[in-house]
Amino acid sequence: MSGILGVYSDKQVSKELYYGIYSMQHRGQESCGIAIYDEEAKEVIYKKEKGLVGDAFKEDELKNYKGNLGIAHVRSSSVGHNHVANTQPFVGSCRNRNLAIVDNGSLVNANYLRETLEEEGFMFQTNSDAEVILHILARYYKGDIVEAVKVTMDYIKGSYTLAIICDDSLVAVRDPHGFRSLLLGKKGNEYLIASENSAIEILGGEVIRDVEPGEIIVIKDGELKSYNYSDTYKPVKKSCIFEHVYIARNDATLDDLNAYEFRINCGAYLAKNEDVKADCVVPVPDSGWASAIGYANESGLQLSEGLVKNRYVGRTFIKPTQEEREIAVRIKLNPLVPAIKGKSIILVDDSIVRGTTSKQLIKSLKEAGAKEVHLRITSPPVKYPCYYGIDTPTRESLLAASHSVEEMREYIGCDTLKFISIEGMKEAAKGMNTFCTSCFDGDYPVRKIDK
Repeated sequence: MSGILGVYSDKQVSKELYYGIYSMQHRGQESCGIAIYDEEAKEVIYKKEKGLVGDAFKEDELKNYKGNLGIAHVRSSSVGHNHVANTQPFVGSCRNRNLAIVDNGSLVNANYLRETLEEEGFMFQTNSDAEVILHILARYYKGDIVEAVKVTMDYIKGSYTLAIICDDSLVAVRDPHGFRSLLLGKKGNEYLIASENSAIEILGGEVIRDVEPGEIIVIKDGELKSYNYSDTYKPVKKSCIFEHVYIARNDATLDDLNAYEFRINCGAYLAKNEDVKADCVVPVPDSGWASAIGYANESGLQLSEGLVKNRYVGRTFIKPTQEEREIAVRIKLNPLVPAIKGKSIILVDDSIVRGTTSKQLIKSLKEAGAKEVHLRITSPPVKYPCYYGIDTPTRESLLAASHSVEEMREYIGCDTLKFISIEGMKEAAKGMNTFCTSCFDGDYPVRKIDK
């Protein structure tokens, strides 16, 4: 899971890249990087580091990165280990032409492509999908970046959104299914591309539209041109529903669906036909807040802040190891005893993946005096691994893959456990049927090729 940003401007872009990826820090907390094309030097200057954006870049050094065209990235290690070598952007030159790339997604044939290229003598410095894409792009880029991208898209399968520096051009690419989000924005004479609208809006820009599945955008000399991957292939949109369940900020509007409204609707749907009597509704901060509001509004129950969040701890779901996730949960959330002691509570959260967070929270709430904890989840049980960029690499790591709902309830320790259905989730999405739900139903739009 990552966030990408591209800026094409008539002024220096280093600070805009910095603030833009800062606004998408929730999409990746392990590493970050910026690359800028220096027109005078005719080269790409870049910096990438492990850690948060605010720690990796200092304001006084941003002025040293001069250029009107740049890309940026924040990353969590769903694919590739958390080593600085895997940090993006990836930068190189080929045939005296500069290339730099950032990617959000995950290829289903990356290992196959890597092995094929290695047999031909290619050397790899990382285990990142983005490096594979860069090698293929460089191989076929002989002056026409659009044709090179099209050939590259013939090879790579799975999910990807790309922002590419090609000398003095900014290129944006979205895979033919549109698994991962990508938006196009504008600010005066400036063009912006980003994984979420927050990065565009925080810079004072306006979102124009979503980049369409299979679309290639080239911005050069202040002009934007759009191309289709294929005139014969009709893209079938399957954007990731988990973007709206968990990943995106509440203010994100992706593929014509606002995350906040969706989460409100999910909570309201769960509250309908509820057969449990409770005293209040408690959200799991921050991802459960909107859904808890929807549940409280529908049920008429009081909304209560029963858990206090440590704002200096990041997302536990995207921690790379189980031990780190468990520690982070204990540090991150603490029961607010006066709000929950002696009460029967409806606890609302977005998902159960491994069960780590839920189990720890139920235990802490009961130890703090909660009489009953009824857990309500605003996504269906996650039963299948995602091959398109979410951190669920194996089915063995998914609690719902091997446990019934009742078994999950016993393991987690709550009094009752209910999930929204796939049909209910689609209803909450205003009946839209353009989402990938493979992590819930195993119906993969693109099958995994790698072993």
